[in-house]
Amino acid sequence: EVQLVESGGGLVQAGGSLILSCAASGFTFDDYAIGWFRQVPGKEREGVSCISSSDGSTYYADSVKGRFTISSDNAKNTVYLQMNSLKPEDTAVYYCAAVPHYGSSLPISLWEYDYWGQGTQVTVSS
Repeated sequence: EVQLVESGGGLVQAGGSLILSCAASGFTFDDYAIGWFRQVPGKEREGVSCISSSDGSTYYADSVKGRFTISSDNAKNTVYLQMNSLKPEDTAVYYCAAVPHYGSSLPISLWEYDYWGQGTQVTVSS
């Protein structure tokens, strides 16, 4: 059974940092791309970042480029999202997602992903 479990969310002041983790199980981690998405009530879920566990290639949305860093620890089947210089507009529920990936272009649309975690709340106060 595929499972994705996010952790690390919380309340932080603007300018602060958080590290989100996505622990994966039930599939061959090295053959997958892992993405981070976020959603606020009333808005569509948007892509934040993704990484290929096979070749380490990454993607960042323009809104987080230079502030967020995605990384993968294949030995632990875990992907991290380091979030620095947080802004109130980063407040959302953050989800990780997984899809098989074999070296093609990185999946950046939520419709490309097969498996989803339950989400973790990130709140940035001004």
